[in-house]
Amino acid sequence: MLLALATSGCAVITVASTATSVAVTGASLAVGAGVGAVKLTGRAVGAAVDLAVPDSNTD
Repeated sequence: MLLALATSGCAVITVASTATSVAVTGASLAVGAGVGAVKLTGRAVGAAVDLAVPDSNTD
């Protein structure tokens, strides 16, 4: 009986650990996607500014 309880306790910990791992991985992917979107937006804004503002280089 004690072995059965210990085994089921391990199963609960394993399931909880797996669920936590999946949640952390999902959150990490969401953060990565957000960072990627910010980088793309920054590049687009930078390109627009480059087109709108003339170069100040006077050779």
